[in-house]
Amino acid sequence: MVIVNCGGRTRSIIGAQSLINAGVPNKVVSLKDGTMAWHLAGFQVAQGADRRPPEVSAASAEAARRSVERVANALCIPRIDAATLAAWRAESDRRSLYELDVRTPEEYEAGHVAGLRSSPGGQLVQETDNYLATWGARVVLADTDGVRAVMTASWLKQMGWDDVAVIRLEDVSGTRVTGPHRPRALGLERERVATISPAELKRRLDAGTVALIDLEYSKAYRNGHIPGAWFATRTRLGEALKKLAPAESIVLTSPDGDLACVAAADLARTAALPVHALKGGTRAWTSTGYALASGADRMDEMPDDVWLPAREQGGDRESAMRAYLVWEIDLANQMATDDDHRFKVAKV
Repeated sequence: MVIVNCGGRTRSIIGAQSLINAGVPNKVVSLKDGTMAWHLAGFQVAQGADRRPPEVSAASAEAARRSVERVANALCIPRIDAATLAAWRAESDRRSLYELDVRTPEEYEAGHVAGLRSSPGGQLVQETDNYLATWGARVVLADTDGVRAVMTASWLKQMGWDDVAVIRLEDVSGTRVTGPHRPRALGLERERVATISPAELKRRLDAGTVALIDLEYSKAYRNGHIPGAWFATRTRLGEALKKLAPAESIVLTSPDGDLACVAAADLARTAALPVHALKGGTRAWTSTGYALASGADRMDEMPDDVWLPAREQGGDRESAMRAYLVWEIDLANQMATDDDHRFKVAKV
């Protein structure tokens, strides 16, 4: 028996059904209500687990490629070539086009085609609204094994994204680059702001002459931020500054520095102190070899910028878990009365 598990329900159901659709001969089930139900039943939950499955053998990879053929055929998922992609790119000013690399972030960072966004298949299916903003757009999914793109496309098709195609990564034209995906910050191209290096920022932090503000999401801030930084959201940046101790200058940081540059340009127009952005952001700080701090200290405002899963909330987590499961289980009933949802379960 194969048991697929996640924190709650959604991803384990998707994972289990993916295996069934691909024709895995084993009995495949999902763990009802996931890790939350396991915790509520009084069983121990491992923290910080990072085990990964072993590398896929050549024989298993070939078997997987054969198994997804039935999925591709059942859902009419087209495989396109370089010429078709080039034609779609030429039409992208009239028809929105998303080109996504569905491999793991580690594979993406090791080498990818410039312009393709890192969109690991499982996350793309789970958080589609974070990757695909224009309904009805063309979507092209690329991978190297011919399996992950098809399985990801199968769920997008069931969710109503009709114009989805897959392509081999080697057939995608473009410059090959390394490193993480860097989203484009709107307004960045027109802003010219003063920047500061990680080394100079550290010197000023050690001297106590700078007010450092981190614009990262609060959840990520708690997991790791530059020692001495304060958390704030860009929309309430002005209010946050009123509560900080006096300093000689203000420095803003964000994961890659882009958002910090845009926010610093806005702030510099009204602030009485010199305003800088950390060049390369917090990522440059860690690349230089400097350590990060963790925890919810120095959070100048209520962290309401992101919604936390029930298992990560403070206070009565068990009540939050039960409330979440009740809500999610009822989604099927809500969909039955919703005349706008586009989900259609495919029979493979």
